[in-house]
Amino acid sequence: MELSTIIRNGSREHPDNLAVRCGDQTLTYGQLHERSCRLANTLRGLGVEPGERVATLAGNCLQSIEQMSGLALGGYVRSSLYTHSATESNLYLLDLVEASALIVQREHYDALAPHLDGIATLRQVLVFDGEAETASDYEGALAQAPTKDPQVQLAADDPYIIRFSAGTTGKPKGIMHTVSRWTSVGEEMTLVMPPQSASDRYLAAGPLAHAAMLPMWATLTAGGSIVVMSAFDPERFLSLVTHEQCTTTLLVPTMIQMIVNHPKAAESDLSSLRAVFYGAAPISEHTLAEARALWGDILYQIYGQSEAVPLTVLPPADHIVDGTPEQRGRLRSAGRPTPNCEIRILGPNGAELPPGQVGEIAAKSPAAMAGIWRDPQATAERILADGSVLTRDMGYLDQDGYLFLADRKEDMIISGGFNIWPAELENALASHPAVAEVTVVGVAHDKWGETPKAVVVLRDGYDADEQALID
Repeated sequence: MELSTIIRNGSREHPDNLAVRCGDQTLTYGQLHERSCRLANTLRGLGVEPGERVATLAGNCLQSIEQMSGLALGGYVRSSLYTHSATESNLYLLDLVEASALIVQREHYDALAPHLDGIATLRQVLVFDGEAETASDYEGALAQAPTKDPQVQLAADDPYIIRFSAGTTGKPKGIMHTVSRWTSVGEEMTLVMPPQSASDRYLAAGPLAHAAMLPMWATLTAGGSIVVMSAFDPERFLSLVTHEQCTTTLLVPTMIQMIVNHPKAAESDLSSLRAVFYGAAPISEHTLAEARALWGDILYQIYGQSEAVPLTVLPPADHIVDGTPEQRGRLRSAGRPTPNCEIRILGPNGAELPPGQVGEIAAKSPAAMAGIWRDPQATAERILADGSVLTRDMGYLDQDGYLFLADRKEDMIISGGFNIWPAELENALASHPAVAEVTVVGVAHDKWGETPKAVVVLRDGYDADEQALID
């Protein structure tokens, strides 16, 4: 079910149910629908037409949810920028998608503001969580907007969302999903989750602009609640699960490690949790064993990417840390394909490889991207004639259909679940006057799974210490 339909249904069927909580702020389904309508009508009143791209930039907050639903109700193509990305990268992405409007949290506005005049297509900027003299006030604009549902009709093949992924040159690319394909993302995720009801509460512990949005649709469809963490903290996580009786969450391995190692973990009541999803980076067998001891048999590993997600799932039944060698070996896998996904392993010539042989992972799924935004050549390089997406990940399937990841085709670094592009760091370091040459590679890290390491050659006659380069 598409998000605007979910929100409309929720407002009609259970308007007083809690939809979102973030700290002391709450929205019922009725209030979420009303504010979403106000946002859609605000943008329309400012001259932003359905089908135009609207970028958002914010940390986790209550407004994150209403912006997702408001842009869907208005028929806008949402493009979520990342707060952890460099300012130059986000400016590049605004220009790439030809954004007509930007909705930005106050704390992230100042870095962009001096450069926004350089984005030729950008006509409107709305700032929330504070005021800015050079931009429109988000709350003030919503307060004056009509509450009537705009009832924009979306076609299945209309562009719906643009996500961002790294390219081989270090420049991110716009990954475009249509209405039907992004709807399939939510539907495929629902199929691998435990059945949801109005009593379920999903704890959004990671960035909602990133993968943390994935389990939301199932919970909202059932009339359950989203509990939003403004920033991840293991002690706060334990407290929220206990006091909010959260039932599902999605984490990266770094978060899991921080939670299970926290001194309050063992004494916290976590019995309400029914499903803990994780992915985005490798996880050690030791951390899995500790997590299973803490939570029980409720761990689900998810594999996917901006281009197609979810692709595989390793369910609780396969998280056996004290079983046979074959069972323990499956812990190193990414699981088996989700119900509507087909995984093949292709060799250099495009031929399908037999089980056990490493090649590029190709995925055919209704939840796959429609293409790379306004880049037909890159789209043709990634989408095969049968609709399968080349993931650029290398791996193999075993005889039982479990997928094992071997390596990444490009040199992207994944640290704590986030993609880091070496070229972006190299460009930043090269701007230091003392740096003559630099290269950045990924190295193993106990906490983050992987972390960047820079090898720097200084110019003759110049000095720079480690901290100066890090800064």
